[in-house]
Amino acid sequence: MTKFHCGRSHFYYLIFRPRLAAVEKPYRSIDFRGQLILLGSGTSVGVPAIGCACSVCKSSDPKNNRTRSGAILGLPGGNLLFDTSPDLRHQLLREGIGMVNAAVFTHEHADHLHGLDDLRLFPFLLGHPVPLYCTQLVESRIRRVFDYAFIDRGHTHPGAVPQLQIHTIVDEPFELLGARLQPIPLVHGPHCNVLGFRFGNVAYCTDTNFISDSSLALLQGLDVLILDALRFTPHPTHFCVDEALDVVSRIQPKMTFLTHLSHELDYDLTNEILPKHVRLAYDGLRIPLT
Repeated sequence: MTKFHCGRSHFYYLIFRPRLAAVEKPYRSIDFRGQLILLGSGTSVGVPAIGCACSVCKSSDPKNNRTRSGAILGLPGGNLLFDTSPDLRHQLLREGIGMVNAAVFTHEHADHLHGLDDLRLFPFLLGHPVPLYCTQLVESRIRRVFDYAFIDRGHTHPGAVPQLQIHTIVDEPFELLGARLQPIPLVHGPHCNVLGFRFGNVAYCTDTNFISDSSLALLQGLDVLILDALRFTPHPTHFCVDEALDVVSRIQPKMTFLTHLSHELDYDLTNEILPKHVRLAYDGLRIPLT
C-alpha cells in the first residue's frame, strides 16, 4: 500500500512492512516534463575504457566521460526510460531523477539491459510493478537473465526482486504516459534487430548500421535526431561518423546528436569538423520535446 504527498520536487510514500507500522520516507526527483535527458552517450564499454591511456580516456572534459547509452523522457503521464544500462543507478542519481514510471527497450544487448535490477525501488512509489515495453525477443532475454524476478516462490521481503509487468510491442505505434510512440525498425549488424523510437518530432535511434527506406520514411520532418555513430572508421554493427552523416543528409533533421560514442571521438575536436547542425551527444544533454 502506497500513499503520496506532493510538494514541489519532494514527495513522500508510505511502505507497509510485515510486523512494522507504516514508515514515511521522503524521495526527491526533478521535474523535466517536456524534455529528453540523455542518460548515457557511450559505447558498450563506456568512456573512459578500463585500462586505456588514450587522450580521450584521460580527458578532464566531462563531455568525454560517457556512461552506457540510455535516455529518459519527461512525459505528461510520467517518466519513460529507454533501456536499463549497467550504469542506470549512477545515471539517475547524477541527474536527480527519483522516479521511473515505465521503461521501453530498444534491444536485448547487455549494455542496454543489465541495469534492470535497479528498477526494484520504483514499485514502492508506483504502487504496482514497473511496466516494461519490449519485443518478444527482448522479453525472452529478460526472463532468462533475470529469471529470479519471475520464479513463482515466496519472497523474503518486499523489494527482494524487481516487480515487473511486461507488455509486448512490435513496429506499430502505441500510446504511453500521454505520448504516441512510433517504433522505427533498425538493423544492428547481421544478428540483431533494434527498435528506434519517434515521439513527436524527436527520434532516438541508437545501435544501428542500416536503416531501411521504409524506416527512413518514418523519420522525415524531425526537429531532432539522436543517431548512432561509434567512431570514424567503419564497424560491422554500428554506423561510423561518415555513415551517420549520410543518413542525416537523407533525413535532413533540423539538428542531430550522435550517440553510442567510443573513445576515438574527442568531444571538442570532433565537433570542430562536423557540420554545424550535427554535434556529439554527451551525458546529461537535455533536448526539448516538440
